[in-house]
Amino acid sequence: MKAAIFKEKGKMEVVEKAMPELSFEDSAIIRTVRASVCGSDLWFFRGIDQEESGKVTGHEAIGIVEKVGPAVKNIKPGDFVIAPFVHGCGHCAACLAGFEGECQNNPAPFNNHFQAEYFEYNNANWGLVKIPGKPEDYSDEELASFQTLADVMPTGFHAAKMARVKKGDTVVVLGDGAVGLCAILSAMFLGAKKIISTSRHADREALAREFGATDNVAVRGDEGVKQIRALTNGAGADAVLECVGSELSMDTAVKVARAGAMIGRVGVPHDEKLNSNQLFFGNLGIQGGPASVTTWDRKYLLDAVLKHEINPGRVFTAQFKLDDIQKAYEVMDQRKAIKSLLIF
Repeated sequence: MKAAIFKEKGKMEVVEKAMPELSFEDSAIIRTVRASVCGSDLWFFRGIDQEESGKVTGHEAIGIVEKVGPAVKNIKPGDFVIAPFVHGCGHCAACLAGFEGECQNNPAPFNNHFQAEYFEYNNANWGLVKIPGKPEDYSDEELASFQTLADVMPTGFHAAKMARVKKGDTVVVLGDGAVGLCAILSAMFLGAKKIISTSRHADREALAREFGATDNVAVRGDEGVKQIRALTNGAGADAVLECVGSELSMDTAVKVARAGAMIGRVGVPHDEKLNSNQLFFGNLGIQGGPASVTTWDRKYLLDAVLKHEINPGRVFTAQFKLDDIQKAYEVMDQRKAIKSLLIF
């Protein structure tokens, strides 16, 4: 089978690999229908994070189940499924509480080998999310939206839920990548009245407004804080969705939140230092981390996509075959595309 691998900084390759085998009794082998490049993949592509040369990449996919282990009872060959980037067991305290990203029975619940024609998914009995019917029952646009449910849409939704977004709220979303845009869509879905985006790119701001943003602040630092707070009549936001992971983004989140607000944090931390005294004196709360993909897809998001209440697949502004994986990474790295879709 063909698979994408990380070769070295700035270089991806497609190679032939052996077909995956079942490693565990509760695993499944999946034939990929769609995969994608995530903004977090760019950390190793740019050489910021370390990655093993030759490793198969990718953690977002939808596909058809080919084979299941003997312990898998809820999923069968032929099922059309979302493969979340986390794979919780479904029965430990963390999973039962809805936080499968911290699964107690799986010390490494994160996937990173889905940019391939076939892949193995662990904890398939609980982690996979079934989509009704078959891929041919849906349009390309619907398939793109299903693909976002493997990561970016539930991650944006996780930020909104962790920040306790509710009807009538004023919400600030920090970050204009696919996760940030999906966080805006999530805030709209949950009933926010005013949603302030923070994009510096015309195409991303346009999609942010399509997803529900009412205002946009393009500047950063103290001037950005000043403009955001002005849009909240000086009070600050009821909820802040932090979708970047940088020190500047977290500092901004604290400074634009109103007293007693919650910050929903899903940006993977990179060189971030946080003065907890700011939280104390603002009566602020922070909650977030790896998204509860299986939980949110089953409770809210798959149904919302099926009913066309949300169309998160709009974040894909470029599409490629697996053989063009280098270009798929490059257009995102150069910010020529919001997110790259891989079609198999």
